[in-house]
Order: sequence, then C-alpha cells, then structure tokens
Amino acid sequence: MWQELRITGADPDFAEELQFALGAQAVRQEDAGDEPLLEPPPGATPLWRDTITSGFFQADQDVAPVTASLRELLPDGATLPIECRQIEDADWQESWKAYVQPMPFGDGRLWICPSHRSIDVPGATVVTLDPGLAFGTGTHPSTALCLEWLARQDVRGLRVLDYGCGSGILGIAALKLGAAAVLAVDIDPQALTATRDNAERNGVSGQLDCALPAQAVEEPVDIVLANILARPLIELAPMLIARTLPGGYLVLAGLLESHADEVRAAYQAHFSFAADALQDGWSRLAARRLP
Repeated sequence: MWQELRITGADPDFAEELQFALGAQAVRQEDAGDEPLLEPPPGATPLWRDTITSGFFQADQDVAPVTASLRELLPDGATLPIECRQIEDADWQESWKAYVQPMPFGDGRLWICPSHRSIDVPGATVVTLDPGLAFGTGTHPSTALCLEWLARQDVRGLRVLDYGCGSGILGIAALKLGAAAVLAVDIDPQALTATRDNAERNGVSGQLDCALPAQAVEEPVDIVLANILARPLIELAPMLIARTLPGGYLVLAGLLESHADEVRAAYQAHFSFAADALQDGWSRLAARRLP
C-alpha cells in the first residue's frame, strides 16, 4: 500500500518539487477537469489550468507534517484542497518518467535532462538530474530563472557559492558550464547528500564541496547564487554581501515579485542591480558588487 497526497491547483510545479523534497517516492500531474493540451512549442512544458499534483508516500510515513509544510509553503496553501488516500502497490518510483522531459535554458545552451532521456544538440551543456529528495529540478520558476541567468554567462574559471543548494542543480550547472569550483551549502543534510550524488552522476564531484552553514568556508567568491526565500535572503544579506568579491555577481531567487523591492533594499548599497527577471509571479534579482 501507498499513501497518495492529492493537491488541486496553485503552482503545480512547486507542489511537485515540494512533495519530492518532503519524501515522496514519485509525483504525477493530471488534469482536474477536461482540458486537452494541444501540441506545445519546442521546450515548453504545458500544464492544465486546473491541475492535480499527486505525491506517493510510503505507507508507514507520517504525512501530517508533509501536509502542514505544503500548507505553509504553497501559495494559498491554507485553503488548498489536499486529499490523502490509500492506494495499491505500483511502481511509483518509475511513474515520473512519463512526464519529466528535458528542459532547455539560454536558447538551448544548457539543458536539464532526466537520466532516461538524452540530448543531441551540438555544443549543448547537459546536466543529468532526476527528481529526488531535495528541492531543485528546474521546473519551478525560481530555479528556472537562475538557470537561465547561468546559461547566458561566461562562468569559465570562476568560483561559485550555491547557498541553499537543494539538489545542487545550480552549482552543478555552473561547473558543467566551466566554473572552476563550487561550494554548495544547505541547512538540510539530505540536500547535501543529494547534491553529492548528483555531482558524481555529472562527473563534477571533484570540483564541488558541500557543507552545512556552520561548517562552510567563508572565503569570498566570484558568483553567489542564493535560491531560497525572501525572509532568509534579507536576514542573510550581511553574510552574502561579504561572500561576494568586488566586481562579482550576486543572484537572488525564491522570492515572489511582491517581495523583490524589500529584498533588493537589503543589498542595494553594495550592488548595481540589473532589471528583475519575472516568471509566473516569481522574481530573480541579479547584481554586480560595486568596487
């Protein structure tokens, strides 16, 4: 037997990543109404306007904390329909393969590709990544916005801090694009395990170090990537400023568009900001540290 948590509506891609991060063994999305999806453009990942996101959990897992976290983190989570039901055994570990597709960034320079698929694009940089027990597969707008920024930069030979690394997707992408070294930091030991595993799968483990915040080396770097949440970004501003070399880049994400000005204000005195990048109500801030 398995437990299925069914969430209707409200940012299904984010609901998918959160359920994986909270212990789901597989997640699937389905139409909650009767809306056909016509042929999408290349690289697009269409969803229905009314989508059910189902996470499949082990029968003995306590899903009450999972439900509480989903309600806390999802937009309109307090009022979302979340249903739990028991289902018969099935190979849910494999079920995601039916809908997880390769995703291009930077006009196809960078691809995030599940292990059961392959990319045949001359000159493309490919990160192999499957959904797992840590946040970050590229489907959520905040992660996608960061990947889009990375794919359009020349990061060759640069040192990178991936703060709040989740699955390690941003740091691994930076290394595959030519960065010299990455320090991946997260408060969740499970995220660090996922990052190490994903780095090894992508052949970059020798250039990537993982650490909890208290154990992280405090040396400034060329690029700081922080894809977390608005409040921690504000609270961590003094540390993230100090970790960015003069002339270095700072990329902040995981914040709603409505929080962008508040987050930017915490860094404004030390950085020159580019125009905000927006996707589905989420914002990415990119800046360069002043000399």
